[in-house]
Amino acid sequence: MAAEIQASDVTYNYLRVKKNFPNVWCAGCGIGTVMGSIIRAVDKMGYRKDEVALVSGIGCSSRLPVYCDFNTLHTTHGRAIAFATGVKLAKPELKVIVVTGDGDGLAIGGNHFIHACRRNIDITTILINNSIYGMTGGQCSPTTPLSKRATTAPYGNAEKGFDPTSLAKAAGASYVARGTVYHVQQLDKLINGGLEKRGFSMIEAVSNCHTYYGRMNKEGDAVTMIKWMKDHAIPAKTAKNMAPEKLEGKFLTGVLWDVEMSEYCEEYQKLIDSFKPEQEG
Repeated sequence: MAAEIQASDVTYNYLRVKKNFPNVWCAGCGIGTVMGSIIRAVDKMGYRKDEVALVSGIGCSSRLPVYCDFNTLHTTHGRAIAFATGVKLAKPELKVIVVTGDGDGLAIGGNHFIHACRRNIDITTILINNSIYGMTGGQCSPTTPLSKRATTAPYGNAEKGFDPTSLAKAAGASYVARGTVYHVQQLDKLINGGLEKRGFSMIEAVSNCHTYYGRMNKEGDAVTMIKWMKDHAIPAKTAKNMAPEKLEGKFLTGVLWDVEMSEYCEEYQKLIDSFKPEQEG
């Protein structure tokens, strides 16, 4: 049976199947879907396993590199991008991918996030956004919507959540996109776009946490929450021709920002080269 799966599913060849499975995620969690998208994007790009460095911090989503057969770093809470920056500067030839969550990447890791965007360092960051801290007990995260419940907000959240894609764009990232765990083929393509981009790319993957967020906010099981994504996601290109009232309560998917800018490692190398003595003819 294992041989049949391996022959039919490309993701199997990139997993540490014999070592680390079964995984720790709840049944129906969207993080496994994102993992499949990352693997398919890497495979489509033709990267060898040892050409990829997959880095994460702490959280449900940050367990993802444990299961993937790449160069992997499972680091401290909020510090994934800091570690990834060190990897990229030391080994600029590697394709460095960060997997983070809305808590890990935007709360304790928020400072690293905005400055990686500002530097436009060639790192692809996949931010899995389920609007809550799933691993540590269901607390509010920076993306928990206003009035929604969490273990730290049993009567409703008094803070507005912010939009990771707007933050990345404003901070200086060169590629910003959003997909969902329902729109899998689109998510594959968006991650491909991020890997192809020379500079900092951020792909927000909207996911579900039915165990905490869905249960506490009476939003249903995994299937119900994923169907909600189907009904509320609007492609950015389509939204341009829609009246504002038609977009109320919806969110945009697709490539939201894509520009060409100088990349940090290249600029840093130019600085190093400027101090080298000129070779005599």
